[in-house]
Amino acid sequence: MAVVLAVDDDPALLRALRIGLRALGHEVVSAENGERGLAEAALSAPEVIVLDLGLPDIDGMEVTRRIRQWSDVPVIVLSADGTDDRKIAALDGGADDYMVKPFSMGELDARLRVALRHRPTPEVGEEKELEVGSLHLDLVHHEASVGERRVELTAREFSLLAFLARHAGKVCTHRMILQAVWGPRYGTETEYLRVYTYRLRRKLGEVEGVELRTVPGIGYRLTTPEEP
Repeated sequence: MAVVLAVDDDPALLRALRIGLRALGHEVVSAENGERGLAEAALSAPEVIVLDLGLPDIDGMEVTRRIRQWSDVPVIVLSADGTDDRKIAALDGGADDYMVKPFSMGELDARLRVALRHRPTPEVGEEKELEVGSLHLDLVHHEASVGERRVELTAREFSLLAFLARHAGKVCTHRMILQAVWGPRYGTETEYLRVYTYRLRRKLGEVEGVELRTVPGIGYRLTTPEEP
């Protein structure tokens, strides 16, 4: 299962992608143009992006170029143009895979599996697990649990929680969090943090020995069990 962002201006195809990908167990976020696709790529933290090249406002090549400025999320591009020149240009421009329309859902599912297998994992010597109170994070498989309860998090929610857990007990400023979790081009988008910390609090619920605290005007802090 993965969070998949589907960007296409064809309502029928977009609906087919939502139905097909959800039937395969994926969480689907959709966008009907390039600007909305870029916004969702930042807000929804997809693990794979399925991107049409022929968008009405911004060419899919430009969307890919902008995404590559701050993210290495796998991008599978869709196009009715099956010429070698177009494929080469898309792959050289930052895309990870290229599919020619029309295509089958089975083929798309196979390519998604390949993209997900190539997600980066911690290098040798890097921490693989984090524990703060009853909160446990598996950094290899991107899994979170509170005691015996599994907590379902999106990729961005997990990255935010993992960053705070690495620095448990310390105040993390807005800019510090944004640049570490969203990328170096971010630093002032505090509304992202308000949305995601709200989601984390709702999903985590009561966690023994842990509290996600807001430090007004500065940032956030994940308390440790030793703190009063």
